Amino acid sequence: MLEYVQEGDVAVFNIDDGKANAVGYEFLTAINEALDRAESDAKAVVLVGRPGRFSAGFDLSVMKEGGPEEAMKLVNEGGKMLLRLFSNPLPIVAACTGHALAAGAFMLLSSDTRIGANGDFKIGLNETAIGMTLPVFGFELSKARLSQRHLTASPVQARIYNPKEAVDAGFLDQIVEPDKVIETAIGAATGLAAISGDAYKGNKLGMRKPFIDTIAASLK
Repeated sequence: MLEYVQEGDVAVFNIDDGKANAVGYEFLTAINEALDRAESDAKAVVLVGRPGRFSAGFDLSVMKEGGPEEAMKLVNEGGKMLLRLFSNPLPIVAACTGHALAAGAFMLLSSDTRIGANGDFKIGLNETAIGMTLPVFGFELSKARLSQRHLTASPVQARIYNPKEAVDAGFLDQIVEPDKVIETAIGAATGLAAISGDAYKGNKLGMRKPFIDTIAASLK
């Protein structure tokens, strides 16, 4: 599910479940355990998806099999993971290797710098299209990171973007060819690691405090 590799001061999380990198309990445990290690051993983190798939979002099989209560539990635990990324003192860089939908797109919004693969990939929030109302963390991460011009099109109207459009919307910061995504992300993380520390942490958390507080208050 997750291979942890340390490259200098950068912890690289290679996330690959062999399928769509759906966010289930195994996924959440792997991310949290890797963050525990990185916060002790590294100065920056890179999240890497599998080829063509960053993450397809929450594991719908878990949500459907367990009913509404289990679905709410998984979403709540996912929200905690996203908040941990969003409020992490370390720089978090996402290497978006392909499709990123729903919770996968929220992982992009929770990361500091987002490098995406150019190609025929879908990125965005499809919750409205599948009849779901966003949780509080969905609204707050959208308001914090998306362009004001896309706050209706994306979380409300479920517009799905290609990588170039995703830069304009605010899901990505840069797109490169697929074979350059990981290299570019590690390079960005290495540069951020060189300036990370108390000032990075203080400014990051200070800028995001209203959103962090609202998300934290909503999670059980």
